[in-house]
Amino acid sequence: MKNPKNKKMAPSRERYENGHPTVSARMPIDKRNRLVAVLERLGLTLGELLIKFADEQEIITRPLAEARKEGFIEARKMFGVWYPCQKCGRQILINSQKEKVAAARHMVEEGWAHEECPEETKPAD
Repeated sequence: MKNPKNKKMAPSRERYENGHPTVSARMPIDKRNRLVAVLERLGLTLGELLIKFADEQEIITRPLAEARKEGFIEARKMFGVWYPCQKCGRQILINSQKEKVAAARHMVEEGWAHEECPEETKPAD
């Protein structure tokens, strides 16, 4: 908040300035002229346009972020592999490379195979 000549500002004006800070940007003159033309066509001030844009972006991006989070949680429920902790019993999601190697080793030791593979088929070396 600028205050020319260090003049004392009225308390109401100071509250307004603090609650409504200035937003500015530098741009090439041709882009500024196009922006002014668009604002005139829309019947908006630059401040109104920026506020409208910020509000619309909030509406667009908030649900997208929530949807991504919900999708991630649902995918983790569907495709995550969990096992109980041997100490406390709480579930642990297999996600480290070490856990994946141990799980793969266990599946080989237990004889897991494709459902459609014939019984005597051995892997090629």
